[in-house]
Amino acid sequence: MTLQATGQGNTYSLINSALTDDGNAVEVPDCGHEDFGPHITQAFDRVLNRPVFRFHIHRDQDDDRCRKSDRQRTEIKVYAKSPETLKARSGNSFTYRWKFRLAPDFQPSRRFTHLHQIKAVGGSEDRMPLITLTARKGRDRSPDRFELRYAERHKQQTLTQVQLGDFLGQWVEVTERIAFGENDHYRIRITSLSTGRILMSYRNDAIRMWKDGADFIRPKWGIYRSLKDRRNLKDEIVDFADFSIEY
Repeated sequence: MTLQATGQGNTYSLINSALTDDGNAVEVPDCGHEDFGPHITQAFDRVLNRPVFRFHIHRDQDDDRCRKSDRQRTEIKVYAKSPETLKARSGNSFTYRWKFRLAPDFQPSRRFTHLHQIKAVGGSEDRMPLITLTARKGRDRSPDRFELRYAERHKQQTLTQVQLGDFLGQWVEVTERIAFGENDHYRIRITSLSTGRILMSYRNDAIRMWKDGADFIRPKWGIYRSLKDRRNLKDEIVDFADFSIEY
């Protein structure tokens, strides 16, 4: 599966054409902020020299799909109505690739500001993501962080973290390789497109990459953040491009 912005037509329809057979793979706060319009748009990017997806979130107007007011999200996902080839079953191996850019003045909070998740659908552990890429504000004047988080079961831990400042204002490319199973492997590398520098890298060849009773496991991308530290947040735009899922 590849998903690339075209700069034309309805953005949600374009996303759904890649991620679902007959449904809606877009999770946005449009219902409570109708005057803004679609919260995922397309724009021409001068660095990549082509259209990209633009994910919008507004601190004081947006929520979580008119369901929860303590958080907000603008995301796309693989889910139950997605093609079978996009759903990870036990024993499968997948490679996920994409690019994203955070604004030079991007601000996370001390809570969570997730940009990517690998989550189970079904089973007793599906509420806790297996893998999360998240931005977090530093405490006591320490630098803001970009974290790789992991939950074997119901409790998360940080596998590795780097300074968020290294990501700001530039396009980065992510390659994430996962073999799904009770004792399998997880690998991720995030690289600066402008310099080729590896900003984050992690590899574990003996890690639990499954959840009890899961029907399948799927990726999500976008902005999903808590509003419980609202004063440290602001309106944000995060650009994404060149989504790819290889089975």
